[in-house]
Amino acid sequence: MRVAVTGGGGFLGSHLCEALLRRGDSVVCLDDFSTGDPENIAPLLSHPGFAFQHTDVSESMDVAGHIDAVAHLASPASPPDYLRRPLETLAVGSRGTENALRLALLHDARFILASTSEIYGDPLVHPQEEAYWGNVNSIGPRSVYDEAKRYAEAASAAYRRTYDVNVGIARIFNTYGPRMRPHDGRVVSSFITQALTGEPLTIYGDGKQTRSFCYVDDLIRGLVALLDSTEMGPFNLGNPVERTVSELAETVLAMTGSTSEVKHHPLPVDDPVRRRPVITRAQEVLGWQPEIDITEGLRRTVAYFAARPDRLGASAAAIRGGQDMTVPLAAVTGTPTAAQTIPGPAVAAAGMTSATASRPAGSGG
Repeated sequence: MRVAVTGGGGFLGSHLCEALLRRGDSVVCLDDFSTGDPENIAPLLSHPGFAFQHTDVSESMDVAGHIDAVAHLASPASPPDYLRRPLETLAVGSRGTENALRLALLHDARFILASTSEIYGDPLVHPQEEAYWGNVNSIGPRSVYDEAKRYAEAASAAYRRTYDVNVGIARIFNTYGPRMRPHDGRVVSSFITQALTGEPLTIYGDGKQTRSFCYVDDLIRGLVALLDSTEMGPFNLGNPVERTVSELAETVLAMTGSTSEVKHHPLPVDDPVRRRPVITRAQEVLGWQPEIDITEGLRRTVAYFAARPDRLGASAAAIRGGQDMTVPLAAVTGTPTAAQTIPGPAVAAAGMTSATASRPAGSGG
């Protein structure tokens, strides 16, 4: 099978590319690295079944040769990213999704959408099952992400009804693991970065708000199972074990042996208070459920972060203290913010020349 993966240079996208190659598929990775990282796919560049195209999927999506499936993962996914790029987030959820759907339609290909638990907003129903329509503030600061994903789901369903596109929708809950960026502002990456650099751990509110953390390998198994099916869903993909943010902080401090203190800051606008998926549909229809507990998952993640001390040190300032849930002035003026100047491998350093970008994928199955 030949699969186009949008956002393939990102945290989840790179893991999906790797999993597909491992089982013998060919992959065309499309990314502009606006929030991805060339380091994530550098080891894949020499694989005969892998091709990379530097592409803004909101503008166009042209892939030479036949495509059997399209996995649409392109989107900013952490609050600092989508607050810094609000219009780009709306664009990739709307125009980007439509471009990906048109590609699937052109090739009569399976299409899966990486949606999100954020479509439930700050839920009034707990735990959340797929039949729940959500509680979203359509004009709040987080709405650029929430509504972009809600639109993406609506567009996917419309293409299925109108053109019979073979659509599948995954609603992804908090996922963590290697290849998260230390400065991305998500709670797991922030806590690990702060603990390893001796910075205070930032907790918003009283820390009693809950999340359900799914290790990346488990999540990718769920996406592959959805890709291989003909089911639309939507399917909640996440770990149904619920824990408080304060409990997570205690676990990270104990695992890293850090003496960092914990500091509380005001809860951001529209931040969900409770979050836990009902995964019965995925269990019964896809035969999927998470297997890796948080102790093992965090151990692997901490080891990944600890092996990159230079990037940790450079990222510490970007996540120090409470983060303002408004659009940074730098996003408007073009002045780089701390998060935008974190050092990382350049595209050229990863071997992504124009020749690499245009290289056709092999026929790895």
